[in-house]
Amino acid sequence: MSSTHLLLGDARVTAPMERDVRDPWTREAFAVAPWADASHAERAITTASAAFPRTKGLSAYVRRDVCLEVARLLRERREALATTIAREVGKPIGLARIEVERAAGTFAIAADVATRPVGEVVPIDLGVAHARHAGSYVRVPKGPVLAFSPFNFPLNLVAHKVAPALACGAPVVLKPAPKAPLTALALAEIVREAGAPEGAFTVVPCDDAVAERLVRDERFAVLSFTGSAKVGYMLKALAGKKHVVLELGGNAAAIVHDDVHDASFAADALTTSAFAYAGQVCISTQRVYVHHARYEAFVAELVTRAAKLTPEEPVSAAGILGPVVDEGAASRLTTWVGEAEARGAVVLHRGARDENRMGTVVLREPEDTRGLRVVEEEAFGPVVTVSPYATLDEAFAKVNASRYGLQAAIFTDSTRVIDAAYATLDVGGLVVNDSPSFRSDAMPYGGTKDSGLGREGVAFAVNEYTSPKVKVVRAG
Repeated sequence: MSSTHLLLGDARVTAPMERDVRDPWTREAFAVAPWADASHAERAITTASAAFPRTKGLSAYVRRDVCLEVARLLRERREALATTIAREVGKPIGLARIEVERAAGTFAIAADVATRPVGEVVPIDLGVAHARHAGSYVRVPKGPVLAFSPFNFPLNLVAHKVAPALACGAPVVLKPAPKAPLTALALAEIVREAGAPEGAFTVVPCDDAVAERLVRDERFAVLSFTGSAKVGYMLKALAGKKHVVLELGGNAAAIVHDDVHDASFAADALTTSAFAYAGQVCISTQRVYVHHARYEAFVAELVTRAAKLTPEEPVSAAGILGPVVDEGAASRLTTWVGEAEARGAVVLHRGARDENRMGTVVLREPEDTRGLRVVEEEAFGPVVTVSPYATLDEAFAKVNASRYGLQAAIFTDSTRVIDAAYATLDVGGLVVNDSPSFRSDAMPYGGTKDSGLGREGVAFAVNEYTSPKVKVVRAG
């Protein structure tokens, strides 16, 4: 599971440094990972730049076949990869297996996208002066892509950077999360084994100073970042002329309206959404607004379900709740809950905490939530707030009273209510009668406000990585 080498092009280079990788459950080092310095980062940039003429010239069938082979190898190595994910980031093994399967599916989608039409005929003969002209365009890759991935989905969120690039012919240099380099390094080996050209995908685990050097380098045409808003916008300011894609998370809200047919299903879905993987998902349910006619019954069901969840050892866990990533994250969450209590929030349920093994927490919001971090910021932990509402306008206002706007959900049986929510809620995606954690790897994914810029989802990321190139032909 350990690695001491960087794959730079076709060469395996001994890293100048190594870093321990710690198991969030045991809090002990279980592996080492290579750590790049500035010279290795420079070599990665040079390799990607040299690869670009080859990758952009690949035939569609080659790009398709590489993506399909990556998908096959991911499925073939599912157990080994899932175990690495479970050890590296504390994700319960069942969820880790799902992540591997999703990553394989992401590359399979990319194989399909690689062979889709990438342009169209443009009707430019719209006046006398242009009557003899015909136009068309294709989309071509902008250039090498610099990608940053977070710890929480160390395989599939890397796949969402790499698969679109392979589909359209752009090389990628990835800076993985410091807590999760091993899975990304394993994927780089798979991509190379699948037949991708030298330099198509390079992983560079490194410190912040080296990462900033990568961001400033003008040889990259695109910066694709997934992580916190603070870091994302800081990197955007350093990125210069690059096209920037930011997926920055949020504090997802769900509305449970009084006309919902199956409130028990809503309670099940939102319990899983709030607490799976200890809530460490950008679209975990963090805020729930329930019509006052359903509030007491719904909260009783939510609390009953939350109380049954306790942190389990990830590699052998049958459940969905593992540890939060480290004790610092658990301490932050405990502080935020304490602040809310001091402001009048009611603790409806609080599980026990043992360092970073944190039980579930359900809070009733106080009347005034201004300045409460557990409501306004991204908790990224097993904490959910609930609050009653009287009118839909009130519920919509509560959802929109956030600097984030990634995804939201509404549970209702009314098409009128669905249409009103879709028109009113300022989010990148609305999920109806399921949790805001729903994501298909084919759909456009991204948010409004501080949740970021641009969209992921393979075909939509390809649009971020490419530009239209027009051809105009004068007849005769």
